[in-house]
Amino acid sequence: MNILKLLFGLRHILVKLLEWSAIIIMATLVFVVLWGVFTRYCLGNQDERTDELATTLIMWASMLGASVAYAEKGHLGVDYFVGKLDPAAQRINEIAVHLIVALFAAVVLIYGGYLLASRTFAAEQMLQALKIKAGYKYIVIPFSGCFMVLFAFEHILELLTGKKNGEAAQ
Repeated sequence: MNILKLLFGLRHILVKLLEWSAIIIMATLVFVVLWGVFTRYCLGNQDERTDELATTLIMWASMLGASVAYAEKGHLGVDYFVGKLDPAAQRINEIAVHLIVALFAAVVLIYGGYLLASRTFAAEQMLQALKIKAGYKYIVIPFSGCFMVLFAFEHILELLTGKKNGEAAQ
């Protein structure tokens, strides 16, 4: 079981990195929006970079935050009917849900996000105000999908082994 301790330890580090990335991005987003408001209303001419940067940052914060929420099981779930099932059926249901999440993340986020980002890079579309390629705005989608697939399989592993990530890492 040393491999489980290693995997859950690496998972803890990955989640902390994602959390701190989301925190830094959100703090930057707050500053960018406040700067945009200040330049618009106090200086009379809004900094043209604030709109594009704010939309890019909110996309990154949303996708990374969704990955963290899923890793920490903080995602939205409707479990009223699941709670009425016997424990074995609940476990099967949870495994099925995590497999569906993994499939969704693999197809929509990883594959679809990769196509979106790569086609945007190939078309050489630019975020004009920021003077960077627009693909950088979308590259977070497949990254987030990879994290969600990883966390889905981690949740399934927990259900199959009966060990929570905190138990295995101790």
